[in-house]
Amino acid sequence: MTIQNPPDPSAADLAKHLPAAIMRYLREADPQHKANAHDLLSAFAADATVIDDDGTTYTGHDEIHRWRENEASEYTYTVEIGHVEKFDDTHYVVTHHLEGDFPGGEVDIIYRFTLVDGLISRLEIVP
Repeated sequence: MTIQNPPDPSAADLAKHLPAAIMRYLREADPQHKANAHDLLSAFAADATVIDDDGTTYTGHDEIHRWRENEASEYTYTVEIGHVEKFDDTHYVVTHHLEGDFPGGEVDIIYRFTLVDGLISRLEIVP
């Protein structure tokens, strides 16, 4: 008798099990979703740091809010989750595949999340 192995879960399936703060960020950062600044910022610790893909650092809710407002309006694109990885209860990596009207038109973006007390304390975005 052959025992069937269940199929490997897709990245989208794995993403459903990410911590609430990461799920909230991903939902609010999705260009297909009408973002809500309050919901987005509730995913971050008050003193959180975001390092954007251009190397710019944003610290605290005010700077993170301004960053997302500028980032969200700059280009039109679609997002597909390509990879999800949990290193421990505080460190996660999510890779998104973006296609849109930005230079190059297509890119994979890596999001490295660090959580403290269930909130994002650090987000590093790497192309």
